[in-house]
Formats: sequence, C-alpha cells, structure tokens
Amino acid sequence: MADEAPPVSPQTPPPASDAGSFLESLMDTELYSIGAFFCDEHPDLVDEVVARSEDIERHGLETYSRDSGGPIEESFETLLTGLAVRYYKAVAG
Repeated sequence: MADEAPPVSPQTPPPASDAGSFLESLMDTELYSIGAFFCDEHPDLVDEVVARSEDIERHGLETYSRDSGGPIEESFETLLTGLAVRYYKAVAG
C-alpha cells in the first residue's frame, strides 16, 4: 500500500495535471458544445437567453411558459440553452 497517494483534503488543490485533465473532460460534453455553438453563432443573443433562462429557473418551467404564451417545449429549449451558455462560459473562462 506504500504506492498509494495520500488523500487530498478539501483545502488541498488538486495537482495541476489533474485539474487540466478534469477541465478537458468538462469540455468534452454536449452541454459545453451547445453553449459554445450558441455563443459563436449568436453572440448578440447571449445575454438575453441567459436572462430568460434565469427567469425560467425563478418561476418554473410551466409558469414561465404559460405567462409567456409560448409552448412549454420552447421554454425548455430556452432554459437548456441558457444553462449551456452559462456552463460553457464558466468552463472556458
């Protein structure tokens, strides 16, 4: 058991190579790809879609959809896109 690495405490940052590998794995997700695509293709709409997704989070999907007069599927797509954009921006920095 002498070959085992000591446990990492919450105060101890992971080794840089582990952090890099972890960040790379976060970039290899569909959510990251959706966010990157939206930011690249619609940079003028990024703030709006994030604001709308935050409204959906606050009010709930069904209530937001009913109040906006649109189909619930459209509200869900807005929610997911906003989440993806926030995820992408958080990971990409």
